[in-house]
Amino acid sequence: MSKQQKLQKIEELTQKLSELKGQRNKFNAETKRWAEKRDKINEQFKNLRTEAIELRNERDRLNEKVKELKQLRERAKAEIRDKIEEIKKLNQKIKALASKKPSKSVQVLQKEIENVEWKIQTTPLSLQEEKELVEKVKQLETQLSTQKRFGQLKQKMLELQAEVKSLETKNRLRHEKLTETAQKSQELHEKMLEKIDKAKRLKAEADSLHQSFLQAKEKAKATHEKITEVLNQIRLLKEAVQSEEEKEKKENEEVLLKKLEQQAREKLKRGERLTWEEFQILAGKGIATQD
Repeated sequence: MSKQQKLQKIEELTQKLSELKGQRNKFNAETKRWAEKRDKINEQFKNLRTEAIELRNERDRLNEKVKELKQLRERAKAEIRDKIEEIKKLNQKIKALASKKPSKSVQVLQKEIENVEWKIQTTPLSLQEEKELVEKVKQLETQLSTQKRFGQLKQKMLELQAEVKSLETKNRLRHEKLTETAQKSQELHEKMLEKIDKAKRLKAEADSLHQSFLQAKEKAKATHEKITEVLNQIRLLKEAVQSEEEKEKKENEEVLLKKLEQQAREKLKRGERLTWEEFQILAGKGIATQD
């Protein structure tokens, strides 16, 4: 390859180098753009994942509350069943006492007992009369005891019925709270699933962007390798041109030197005065000269 061809090749490679650098810059810019998009999507993915975890934790807390409310409700139901059973038994006892219960009230019976006892204590009585009155007191006391027992059973049943009503009210409110909490838990669960689904889509998008990033990076790398290769070719060609130029310069110097030597020899023959340069050339050749 001639020097001119080498110079032409260097020019062509320099043009190609400029084009390759433009391509590499384009690929680098593309790589940066894909990376920025990928990082932005990854940040959104991380935020969504954090939100999903928070929703899951809140959902689990509510589910635990639902579980606790269910346990309280079941315990209350069991307690209600026990009290209803107790009410049934009391009702049976009340029915059994109802036939024996005197028509007179506790106050009336107590008053009658007091009157009879006062009569026994203050009125002169025969033995038979006193015996009859004592018997009457016993009968009245039996009736009073029955009446009091009946009243106690009725009171106990009313208390149990009130307790059952209170428990049922609490259980109804607890059930409403349970339903409300379960609904909130379900809503949170659905929101969590939405976040997870969106996060999955974002992750897939981020992975796709990462692939585009890798492809652009690979193109930039390949282009850079081509640039390095072209630079090496230019360097080698320039070194070759420089070597040729140095060789040409040396050859030209040798031709000039021979020409000057010939001129000096001719002047010497003619007896003409030599220049310092001509004198040096001939002296270097070992040719005797005269001043």
